[in-house]
Amino acid sequence: MADGTRSVRGGSPASSPVLGGGGRATAVAAAGGSSPPGHGFRRVTLTKPTFCHYCTDFIWGLAGYQCEVCNFMSHEKCLKNIKIPCSCVAPSLVRVPVAHCFGSPGHYKRKFCTVCRKSLESPALRCEVCELHVHTDCILFACSDCRQCHQDGHQDHDTYHHHWREGNLSSSARCEVCKKTCGSSEVLSGMRCEWCGILAHAACYIIVAPECTFGRLRNMILPPSCVQLFSRNFSKLHCFRVTENLQTEPDEDDDVDGSTQGSTKDVQISTDSSKQTLKIFDGNDAVKRNQFRLISVPRIAKNEEVVEAALRAYYINDDEQEYELQTFTQQALLSDDVINRNDAVEDSNLSSVFRESVPEAWVIRAKPKDEEVIRIYPAWLKVGMAYVSLRVNKDSTTQTVVKEVLPLLGKQTECLENFKLVEVLMGSKQVQRMVLDSQELILNRLKDIRKTSIRQMNQTRFYIVENNKSIVRVNLLVGGLPPQLSREDYTNILKAELAIKTNVVSVSHVYQAQGAVVLEISCFSEAERIYMLVKDTTINDKPLNVVVIPEVVASKIPQNCCPVLVFVNPKSGGLKGRDLLYSFRKLLNPHQVFELTNGGPLPGFHTFCKVPSFRVLVCGGDGTVGWVLGALEEIRHKLACSEPSVAILPLGTGNDLGRVLRWGAGYSGEDPYSILVSVDEADDVLMDRWTILLDADEPAEGAENGVAEPEPPKIVQMNNYCGLGIDAELSLDFHHAREEEPGKFNSRFHNKGVYVKVGLQKISHTRNLHKDIKLQVDQQEVELPSIEGLIFINIPSWGSGADLWGSDSDNRFEKPRIDDGLLEVVGVTGVVHMGQVQGGFRSGIRIAQGSYFRVTLLKPIPVQVDGEPWIQAPGRIIISAAGPKVHMLKKSKKQKKTGSMKEMRGDMSISEGGR
Repeated sequence: MADGTRSVRGGSPASSPVLGGGGRATAVAAAGGSSPPGHGFRRVTLTKPTFCHYCTDFIWGLAGYQCEVCNFMSHEKCLKNIKIPCSCVAPSLVRVPVAHCFGSPGHYKRKFCTVCRKSLESPALRCEVCELHVHTDCILFACSDCRQCHQDGHQDHDTYHHHWREGNLSSSARCEVCKKTCGSSEVLSGMRCEWCGILAHAACYIIVAPECTFGRLRNMILPPSCVQLFSRNFSKLHCFRVTENLQTEPDEDDDVDGSTQGSTKDVQISTDSSKQTLKIFDGNDAVKRNQFRLISVPRIAKNEEVVEAALRAYYINDDEQEYELQTFTQQALLSDDVINRNDAVEDSNLSSVFRESVPEAWVIRAKPKDEEVIRIYPAWLKVGMAYVSLRVNKDSTTQTVVKEVLPLLGKQTECLENFKLVEVLMGSKQVQRMVLDSQELILNRLKDIRKTSIRQMNQTRFYIVENNKSIVRVNLLVGGLPPQLSREDYTNILKAELAIKTNVVSVSHVYQAQGAVVLEISCFSEAERIYMLVKDTTINDKPLNVVVIPEVVASKIPQNCCPVLVFVNPKSGGLKGRDLLYSFRKLLNPHQVFELTNGGPLPGFHTFCKVPSFRVLVCGGDGTVGWVLGALEEIRHKLACSEPSVAILPLGTGNDLGRVLRWGAGYSGEDPYSILVSVDEADDVLMDRWTILLDADEPAEGAENGVAEPEPPKIVQMNNYCGLGIDAELSLDFHHAREEEPGKFNSRFHNKGVYVKVGLQKISHTRNLHKDIKLQVDQQEVELPSIEGLIFINIPSWGSGADLWGSDSDNRFEKPRIDDGLLEVVGVTGVVHMGQVQGGFRSGIRIAQGSYFRVTLLKPIPVQVDGEPWIQAPGRIIISAAGPKVHMLKKSKKQKKTGSMKEMRGDMSISEGGR
């Protein structure tokens, strides 16, 4: 774009009467009101098709208006209506600072950076909790405005407002207020509440009533006010149990490719002889990390012009007269003794900063001030956001500031010792808090912050906080311990392996069957030490695992709320599991979404152990569903809701249980929101579960001293079916093929192809299974026909949807149901017969129906239970009912029409007289 020919400057916080008024302020100013959004617009010549960020319409002609800081593009007619704040003032509008949870960089099509508003063409970052997308070099300038998903002891609220996020909406999105299209695939535009999902124009969302009711999914969302998590310096990835990929991203304090990446996107190295490209550092921290931004300016530019360009590069819209440039030298890095070029004899305002001897790297510094206006935020405010502006001088200390602020907040009678001043650095990846010493000089503190980083000063706030005695309680679930030990034994193991301090660490819960304990820790540093140490600890050659567990306050859960506990197996369904994890974290509270590869189902069930009523959604194959149901059976007695209903999102290969319960043959990209609505409307049904006792006669291998000891009995649980013979043999061959090349088994199509291949290899294979086993049904001997496979079925779906029992009526047997307390026994004569059954041409050979089975194996035979195969030694197999029936959710046939976006996202109230 060409140079600007006319400048239209927007307002900035510095021009606000609250900040710039003479004398000391005596009023509380509500932030985010009708103050200008802080843009600095300049008329530019357009060289390519451009769209307005306000109305999303095409900008006709050759001229448009662009913000010099955040790249906001606008028609001239739209300038007066713009409500979206500039990136430079956005940190001042954050209501409650909450850090984001960034994963590893990835490629995101049709997405735009929230900071610079440009397309994400290169690898970028996204928050795992909200819809924030940002370039890797823009992350330092992103606001700490993530969703507040739990209470952490700082500014906790029981009433939640809409959490608006701009842009990255589909082009078909419609505004809830005016019903017109508000999304765009060309620019960053439109607003969306990240709790209830309502959509609106930037001009319309301001008239929406502020309180959020969580929309259509309100009864399924775990309210943030019910969740407590004291995390302090724990990474957001740890707090939300987001698996860290092998490809790690730099920390916020590390060099995020600052030496090159931040500059190449914004400024190309100038080949114009009349311009020069400069490196700009914003403080000592950037110098030490070699983290700079590039600007391109004319060689004849004055100091003020270069300072202004440098401030824009760091998203600062302050008065350039308050800053100065200092040359960057090696001495600056070692001793901080930076040469101030403005001390030169000649008038710096009239001379060019570029000469033959002038270096190409500069440090931007704030000029010293004798007095300054700072904002003080009351931390106890429960509704809205407000601050008091206070003028401080070189004699002002923390104590004097507290003394002057308290009367303005109606706290005249309070004792000064009951309050403290807290400095809060609102970084995009971590919110850091530091209590200031009562005698610390405020101006010196501001000077130190600016000397470290001009950018950090723009992200720093001061809160006045009451000295309430805070209770520190961090819960860590440690798994991988030896099972079936006592609380005392587990405590001794942790003392020996982790050197835990029993005065601040106690074992609050013990899960003996799973070999896991929950540690309650009353010291942040001890919690962080244990967390890091557990990851590198093994016991009996088995690595330990640890998960940060939030605490759910059941008494705060609304009576009609039945939150859904979501388990996702990311290894199922290729990459679809990871996409679903991301989607469900966005739609729900991320504290109710658990990744099964990170500690299994136990962390989720423990988190919900006090919730009086909840449902479970399992995203995975039939094996994953069995895993979760088995864990539920083991800890059912420790749950306040001992019989939660379980829904299925099928991600596996066969998905027979998902088919029976109407959840489909497999996930094929349906809208996760629609899936949650279906779970909410699903019907509760009962299903039998079965216990299989495997008692082998042959001795265990490796008996010592030549004395053979029998292998101890083994117990497994069955939900779908149990197969002996050719059926299990095919599953075993498939299992071995998957273990050899696991990377190839990432789609249902490929998996079924492998099944066909191993089946063809067995097509001419004959076995006389009926001669190798004996069957008793309900204490009665049953004569077996000539078969190669014997299958016990609990549900009317086998082998990816085949009806093995058949639909023909038979007076000998009852009509099968999943809750009748009976298993059906079916035989197959070989691979060809199995293929005919799966093709729907035949059914199996009906053998028996009963509730108690005893199978005697005369030789080693392949066995599979719910898709998990192995070779079973000669002995006995006993199958019987397993305790109470489980509650499952069956997808309702009559789905309510979701209709418009308003009906889908739900419940938006518009303030009267707002338009």
